[in-house]
Amino acid sequence: MKFKNKGRKIYKTKEKNYYGKSPVGKAFSVGLTVLLIGGIGFIGYSVAEPLINYSKKKGDNTESSVAEAATEELTDENGEVVTENTAPDVPLPVSAEKYRAYSLTTNDLIGTDTLKDALKRVPAGENIEYVEVPLKVGGGEVYYASNNYYVTSAGLIRSYIRLKDIVSTITDAGYKPVACVSTFNDNTLPNYFRDMSYLCVDDGSQWIDNTVEAGGKPWMNPFSETAVSYNGDIVEEISSAGFDKVVCYDFIFPDFRPSDAEYLGTEVTGPDRYMALTSAANLMYDKIMHNGATMLLEVNAADLLRGKDDVLQPMLLKVNTVVLNIDVDAISYGVYTGETVYEFNGTPAENVKKMLELVSDDVEDFNVAVRVSGVTASTQDLLDAKDVIVEYGFDSYVLG
Repeated sequence: MKFKNKGRKIYKTKEKNYYGKSPVGKAFSVGLTVLLIGGIGFIGYSVAEPLINYSKKKGDNTESSVAEAATEELTDENGEVVTENTAPDVPLPVSAEKYRAYSLTTNDLIGTDTLKDALKRVPAGENIEYVEVPLKVGGGEVYYASNNYYVTSAGLIRSYIRLKDIVSTITDAGYKPVACVSTFNDNTLPNYFRDMSYLCVDDGSQWIDNTVEAGGKPWMNPFSETAVSYNGDIVEEISSAGFDKVVCYDFIFPDFRPSDAEYLGTEVTGPDRYMALTSAANLMYDKIMHNGATMLLEVNAADLLRGKDDVLQPMLLKVNTVVLNIDVDAISYGVYTGETVYEFNGTPAENVKKMLELVSDDVEDFNVAVRVSGVTASTQDLLDAKDVIVEYGFDSYVLG
């Protein structure tokens, strides 16, 4: 998380003495001043309170507002104005929680024995508190013994390790368990349940992202109530098993061609399409919170560089912590946008620093943890990149 220190300054001012007024004039001035101060205070409070209430997110700490507001001005013997805290002993707000995690792979979830062995890879001495496990991955496959109807009907389970065994194994090793869930990057389930996919408005046929000959595939549609409900059921099943946090990612749209709006309707490319993603994220947030866990939202740094930032709507999202995933393998081939090619030819640490310089402003309205991922990155590569992240000003990170 990256913080900006904007401390509040307290100024001391000397009171001025005014001469030359008659007693009546002085009395009139004092009375007018009292009325003016009272009027300004009333108007300020009337305007400020609804603005403050409107701008607060769920879970925001209100104690700092109380502590700052409960001060009164006093005058010392030298005529200087000083401030005194009249609030009760309210603890000052602490900084946002540090999130330092290590991420495992799907191969680590074959069973409890492989999971125990994988936990031995967590780097020692790096203040790692959380361990992430990928339970539903991009493409739609599931790596735990799910009871979800859609998952079992489509045969999406790739590992039958039980959720409670994952939680207990990670907890027994001294870490807090975190589940990772891909949402709308799902090309498998729409093959079995067409109402979860993008459908052409004229004939109801299923849209695919390329020709059949080129391997075109369907995508899960965030405008589909069935698709949104399915993702909500998955995170509810997972968060009820005792995970401390759930990281949800892939709140994305496929790369639509300009002609696709003719087939799918304008909502898929319209300026308000982000609302489908934010409302789905908020639904999942509510389900996760209801089960006593917290939700983090992961975004891909390369996607942000390409301008695919639809879900990042701080005024609409309930979640306030974003994991910025920098996949050092993927960006090593370059990131192509409409008019620019961004090259990342350095070491993983150098490439992470370059990416942070390019996209960190996109997530400045959130608490941020930076993730360094990539199957070719060694443990030392991850640690070197972590040092760059900390030097850049973020104190939360995910390795792997």
